[in-house]
Amino acid sequence: MHAVRKLSSALTIVAGALLGAGTVGVAWAEDPVEFTSSPVVDTVGALGSRTDEVVAAIDAGADRSGRQLFVAYVDEFTNPSAADEWAFETATANGLGNDDYLLVVAVDGRGYNLNPPADGSISLDEVDRIAQNVIEPELRDEDWAGAAVAGANAIADGSAGGGGGGWGFVWFIVIAAVVVAIIAIVLARRKKKRAAGTGEGQAPLPSIDELRRQAGSALVQADDAVKTSEEELGFAVASYGEAATESFRAALEAAKAKLAEAFAMQQQLDDATPDTDEQRREWYGGIIGLTGEADAMLDEQAQQFDELRALERDAPAALARVQEAATTAESAIAPAAQRLESLTAQYAASATAPIIDNPAQAQSRIGFAREALAGAQADVSAGDAAQAAVGIRAAEEAVDQTTLLTAAVERLAADLATADQAVAAVVAELDSDVATARALSNDAATALADRVAAEIAAIRGSIVAPGRDPIALHSRLEQLDVEIDATIQGVRDAAEQAARAQAQLGRALTTARSQVQATEDYLVARRGAIGAEARTRLAEAGRLLVEAEGIAPTDPAAALTSAQRSERLAAEAMSFAQRDVGGFDGGMGGFGSNAGRSSGGSGGDVFGAVLGGILINSVLGGGGGGGGFGGGGFGGGGFGGGRSAGSFGGSATRSRRGSGGRF
Repeated sequence: MHAVRKLSSALTIVAGALLGAGTVGVAWAEDPVEFTSSPVVDTVGALGSRTDEVVAAIDAGADRSGRQLFVAYVDEFTNPSAADEWAFETATANGLGNDDYLLVVAVDGRGYNLNPPADGSISLDEVDRIAQNVIEPELRDEDWAGAAVAGANAIADGSAGGGGGGWGFVWFIVIAAVVVAIIAIVLARRKKKRAAGTGEGQAPLPSIDELRRQAGSALVQADDAVKTSEEELGFAVASYGEAATESFRAALEAAKAKLAEAFAMQQQLDDATPDTDEQRREWYGGIIGLTGEADAMLDEQAQQFDELRALERDAPAALARVQEAATTAESAIAPAAQRLESLTAQYAASATAPIIDNPAQAQSRIGFAREALAGAQADVSAGDAAQAAVGIRAAEEAVDQTTLLTAAVERLAADLATADQAVAAVVAELDSDVATARALSNDAATALADRVAAEIAAIRGSIVAPGRDPIALHSRLEQLDVEIDATIQGVRDAAEQAARAQAQLGRALTTARSQVQATEDYLVARRGAIGAEARTRLAEAGRLLVEAEGIAPTDPAAALTSAQRSERLAAEAMSFAQRDVGGFDGGMGGFGSNAGRSSGGSGGDVFGAVLGGILINSVLGGGGGGGGFGGGGFGGGGFGGGRSAGSFGGSATRSRRGSGGRF
């Protein structure tokens, strides 16, 4: 029972909404409140005679910094019952703005949340430090007024008074539109001043390196939001059908289109063609703007989606459904491990690298799912359906990734078998090409034929030998095929040329599909670690594959070029993704990348959930706020300051939960 409550506590901290499992006295439940002329709402009389002191401190802080604190004291949170959701709904209902902060405290419920604006001027990990180091100690001492006064002063200063703060990548992403506007304004002013013959007084532009970092982070954030939203939509469609979820699908498709444009811009920046500084600024600004639009499209639907898929409405049934799915997913792990063992005996390490840790990753995900479900079961038994929904949601995505990871093993096995057949077919074609080239009685053609024949002889012995990499062999043989085709093309009749082109195109499309799918599987299940380079190349590989498939019937030559480039880019994406995963520690200090490949204990399982993007860090790319596990383990000051299970929505929705807990 202790282990169950430990996991439930961990998930509660993950969601930033600790309501506690202990018994409390009878209290009046409170819906989200409305602020009028005062920045303080106190329905329980917690402040007593010190209300004026609190208001004065809040007003003084706002005058000093422009950052406004609002404070609400109630007995218990209800409708919703989670502190972070209650705070968010209160902030939304009251129209709190860009630098308005909200502190909500449930006096009898012993819970609180400091809810920041998505685009506030204080970084999210600094908000976490203010909550934990400044406000929470006063709440533990039941100094309700002191907590508000200290919080107002810390927010005005923008600091918890120690520990240092960092600017989270999320902050930069959310203010993307502002950055783009600044760039446009500055460039316009520069042009005007050039026309007037003066360049004095120009505002400094953000550096290109800064724009590059912002754009890269924006791509990662938006891509993660799209992938999580797509998974969430799949779960919702299974429960409610296509008709009920059509508006969400439309928003997702529109967001994906914007993201595709952004990735295309990034690919232009990554290609070999040199770009001017002005072009780079324009394209980085465009990326930031497009990803911001994609996020906004998803965020507009987030609240409505959450209302549709309110798991707490029927938590017991949802729990039973995910438990059954977990059992099915877990049963596939052992067969996948056995299949992988046979593949590693048959193929080279390079061929099985994309799936080599899939069974271990799947075991880690299902371990996390089991613990999350146990915590959710305990929450259901305690009557806390809202908190149970957090665990159910996290478990659901972990089960989905378990299924993806095990299925990817069999999928790659089929792809390798297809590649074996393709290698044999190309070798047979090249034997014929070599004979044709030698018959040309041309010294250059003969020399090429001899070189190709020598390479074929070296490869022939590897076609069925253990330790081969048929995908790499096929890629090399296709290069030889292109080379010798250019020499002997003139002696082939039109029908033969067309037949050869179709056969070559078919193999290239198959190989590209295999490489793109393998990379997509790898990235989705490890997206918490993977940066913009891999995602950009994979996005372009996918675009080229769709292009090749579309034009194959009418322009096979162009389709072949697109398919071959798609395969190369997908392979590059896999290389970048594996590099990112190899260096990932998730901001968890001692866990490191090796822990992500194991399932040893709940720590490894949680790491796997972070690696898989199931638990969302509020400052992605920079590790957890407050140092690893918030400096206090599962029961301490919070899980990295802001990790929570993902949902449908963009970057702003995924980082809106704020910081808080029990006191």
